[in-house]
Amino acid sequence: MYTAQGTINRDSLLEEHLPAVRRQALSLQVKLPAGIDLDDLIQAGTVGLLDALQRFDPNAGATFSTFANQRIRGAMIDELRTRDWVPRSVRRNARKLDETMRRLEQRQGRPADEREVAAEMGISLAEYHQLLSDTNSGNLLAYEEVVEESGEPEAGAGAPLSPYAALLDKERRANLVEAIELLPEREKLLMALYYQEELNLKEIGVVLGVTESRVCQLHSQAVKRLRARLAEGN
Repeated sequence: MYTAQGTINRDSLLEEHLPAVRRQALSLQVKLPAGIDLDDLIQAGTVGLLDALQRFDPNAGATFSTFANQRIRGAMIDELRTRDWVPRSVRRNARKLDETMRRLEQRQGRPADEREVAAEMGISLAEYHQLLSDTNSGNLLAYEEVVEESGEPEAGAGAPLSPYAALLDKERRANLVEAIELLPEREKLLMALYYQEELNLKEIGVVLGVTESRVCQLHSQAVKRLRARLAEGN
C-alpha cells in the first residue's frame, strides 16, 4: 500500500496486519502454560509489527507480510524468553531427558521407544508421559533453539526466514532431512502436519486418533529426537 507520493502508507499496513498479531498470539498460546496471558503476547507482537514498519525496505525483495510475520513472532518469542517462565526443575528434567534419549539412540542405532526411555531414566511410563507434558511448555523455544544450534543465518531486513524454512539452508538441509526421516512414522507425520501443513493441535489429534495432550507429548518427543540427531552431526 502506497501513498500518492509513492511511499509506503504505514497506517494502512498497520491496520491490515494487526489481525495477524492476534492470530499468531492465539497459535502460540495453545502450546504454552495457562499462566501466559494472551494480551501480553498480543502486546509484544504489536511491538514487533511496529518495528517491522520502521525497518521494512520495499526494495529488498521481500514482501511486507513475510517480513512482518517474522518480526511479530520474534517479538513474542523474545517476550517469553525474558520471562524465563519455565521452572528450573522442568529445565533440569528436560536436559536429563535429552541426554537419556541421545545416549539410548546412539547405543541402539535407532529411535528409542517410550518404554525404553522411561526404563533408562528409572521412571514409570506414566511419569515419562508427565515429563513430556511438563517439558512441552518449553518446546516452542526448544524448536527455535534447534534452528539456532544448527547455524541459522541471521535474518536481515531483506531476507526474513521462518523458523522452519531457516532449517533448510543449504549447509544443514541434508542433516535435517535425514534426522526427520529417522523419526518414527507417527512423529514424522506429526511434524509434517504441524510445520508444513500448519494444522493445529486439535486437527492433528483427529488425524492421528489421539488427544491434544498426546499430540503435545509426541511433539515434545520428536523435537528431542531431532535435537539429539543434529547434535550428533556437530
